[in-house]
Amino acid sequence: MRRKLAAGNWKMNGLAASLAEVEALAKAHPAPRSEVLICPPATLIAQMAWKAKGGPVMVGGQDCHPEASGAHTGDIAAAMLKDAGASHVILGHSERRADHGETDAVVRAKAEAAHAAGLVAVICLGETEAQRDAGTTLDVIGSQLRGSVPAGATAANTVIAYEPVWAIGTGRTPTLAQIAEVHDFLRADLATRLAGAADVRLLYGGSVKPSNAAEIFATSNVDGALVGGASLKAAEFGAILAALDAA
Repeated sequence: MRRKLAAGNWKMNGLAASLAEVEALAKAHPAPRSEVLICPPATLIAQMAWKAKGGPVMVGGQDCHPEASGAHTGDIAAAMLKDAGASHVILGHSERRADHGETDAVVRAKAEAAHAAGLVAVICLGETEAQRDAGTTLDVIGSQLRGSVPAGATAANTVIAYEPVWAIGTGRTPTLAQIAEVHDFLRADLATRLAGAADVRLLYGGSVKPSNAAEIFATSNVDGALVGGASLKAAEFGAILAALDAA
């Protein structure tokens, strides 16, 4: 039985005062049925991990370098995230792919580094609006999946997040049938390549909010969500978590 996961991506948002939201979330949901993960900016990881210790909230990073160390100014190694208290790291987010030119091969190398450091890699996939309109969604998703997920991936060290690029932060969401189509495809494709693929968790991301969370979580092969803006406030993210617990 796959344990569901509510993951929050704070992106480039949050100062020390924002940690009060994590404390409020933990206080309101001290023993959720689902796992809870928040990935803040790197500047807050250690502080958040310290405040969250012993509670229900896990802490993750938003990226890592494929190398363990070296002359890479401004980058962060997976082992550094682990040392700061992180248990997970988001990799291959569409904003990283677009803004930093990350290829599937780069994402795969980062995932291998994350695994070597003992982190769970949350690997993101998603099609653009043009690719959706062209009818190539499953081709794009399949190519990203095969290129980004390393051979050593397991249900214990990898989570897959489907985030259609055109739905991130836009308020638009795919239909439930479109979400189910991609998640069912991911499940079937993983089954051909990974042992234990039936246990790998598949998250949906892209304008998830309290008003649509319940219906998304009732969709085939959706094991949780990767939430952006709505994860910044305990009340909103808590409502999404409650919907996931009830699914």
